[in-house]
Amino acid sequence: MFTGLVQDVGVVSSVQPGPTTDLWISSRFERYQQGESIACDGVCLTVVDQRPGAFLVQAAPETLRRSTVGSWQPGRRVNLERALKVGDALGGHWVQGHVDGVVTLLDVGVDGGSTTLKLSLPPELAPTFVPKGSVCLDGVSLTLTQLADGSFSVMLIPETLAKTTLGGKVAGDALNVEADLVGKYVVRLVELGRLR
Repeated sequence: MFTGLVQDVGVVSSVQPGPTTDLWISSRFERYQQGESIACDGVCLTVVDQRPGAFLVQAAPETLRRSTVGSWQPGRRVNLERALKVGDALGGHWVQGHVDGVVTLLDVGVDGGSTTLKLSLPPELAPTFVPKGSVCLDGVSLTLTQLADGSFSVMLIPETLAKTTLGGKVAGDALNVEADLVGKYVVRLVELGRLR
């Protein structure tokens, strides 16, 4: 479990395709625990090896289909967050690292001292989105500022732009999206007829 508060921006140093895709990611994190979970651009991946200043993760075919991981190349910057420990502050929102899919950045704008991002909204995810609700984009916990047919918007303060990769995004870029966990469960219970 994560909160969507990015702790470091790492760099993909190598990508080795195979039955699983092996990715070495360099980071300022110190000491990794074998088997620990790290959210990499919002995707929960497992540490399977390490060396000073870097860790190795493996991405399964489902991860490649559902996220941007399959397009990662050496040199790509990725938002990193280690899993929560009992007693840690929950500063963002509940994030599982189970990406729901990929959205496209439609437009980048400016509103006062903040940057706005307008993104595509897949129809299957639309029921889980609510105005002022939470969303996780490339591992960053954000608040929905606008919700429309086929799109949604978020607003980024300068701190978020400086401490994550979102400040470098341009129209046409693909981002990992995870809808709010509570919203997904409510929609599923309604579908099953358990909530009326």
